[in-house]
Amino acid sequence: MSTMSLRGLSKTFGNFQAVNNLDLNVEGGEFLSLLGPSGCGKTTTLQMVAGFVPPTSGTVLVEGEDVTHVVPEKRDMGIVFQSYALFPHMTIAQNVGFGLEMRKMKRQALKERVDEALAMVRLSGLEDRYPNQLSGGQRQRVAIARVLAIRPRVLLLDEPMSNLDAKLRGDMHVELRALQRRLGITTILVTHDQVEAMTMSDRIAVMTGGKIAELGTPQQVYDKPVSEFAYRFLGQTNEITGEITSNDAGSAKVQVGSISLPVKVSESHQGTSIKLFVRPERLRIGAADGSAVKGKILTRLFLGGIWFYDIDSDIGPLRISAPNLGMSPAEEGETVGIEWNSGDMQVATSELANG
Repeated sequence: MSTMSLRGLSKTFGNFQAVNNLDLNVEGGEFLSLLGPSGCGKTTTLQMVAGFVPPTSGTVLVEGEDVTHVVPEKRDMGIVFQSYALFPHMTIAQNVGFGLEMRKMKRQALKERVDEALAMVRLSGLEDRYPNQLSGGQRQRVAIARVLAIRPRVLLLDEPMSNLDAKLRGDMHVELRALQRRLGITTILVTHDQVEAMTMSDRIAVMTGGKIAELGTPQQVYDKPVSEFAYRFLGQTNEITGEITSNDAGSAKVQVGSISLPVKVSESHQGTSIKLFVRPERLRIGAADGSAVKGKILTRLFLGGIWFYDIDSDIGPLRISAPNLGMSPAEEGETVGIEWNSGDMQVATSELANG
């Protein structure tokens, strides 16, 4: 099983710092996603791992072997690109077997390996077709089969599903994740698609400014991130600014306008100003009578399975999402109570947590 370590990995292009002293361990058989907006450094990191871009400083280790200055074809890694990079004049079998031919594998062994790889991605029987005779999803699976045929130590995926429509992309998330689990191959995915990262990953490294802002399981980085960037980047969030009026062993009182909110705060928190974060789905609409926090519904949006409400509340503007359970929704202009469970109103412990 492969284990990869990136130690102090950095890359500068002129005066631009694309990746900044990045440390990251990837366990054998793990599916890890590098997630972030354009320009965050995720693609440059993958290119340094693959050997296409030399790092300015730092080290890439695979199973303890320093491959930082090893040429790409000697790293025993397979990469699937956004464009798939299939040869249009070659059959599917020839495309899948191309890497094996470059390794001068004997013909019978090559055919067996190609057949095995195509069976893995459920394309058996299409060996003699050409790429232009296949659907987008099938072409993507050919690109994956071509990589799997060489049996790499590490599989690298560079936004391979961005050209697929939404329905097919969702299907491929499930298929590729199931295949990766079955093979147990160490995999790194670069993506800007949050759903893709959440669906497929064992862990997600959320990147910004060439650094890791958040690292953890999909549930950890979404439900309990430590960085303000992750709160804002992942999904939707409500951000509330208040003043700490008391902090007794981490159980603080935060004043927001005329409302005092109980919140868990680190004892080491500096200053009295504080930002609170709460996801829209963690807030609930109830009766205004007896509720500590009230608000007026400004707008509501219907998205089939979900209602979204924008509310002018006692603690500032809030967005609330509620499942469509078939009952009559709250009306625009209605004054409602707003509730949440203890612990759902959270504090980020840092603006950026370097992973």
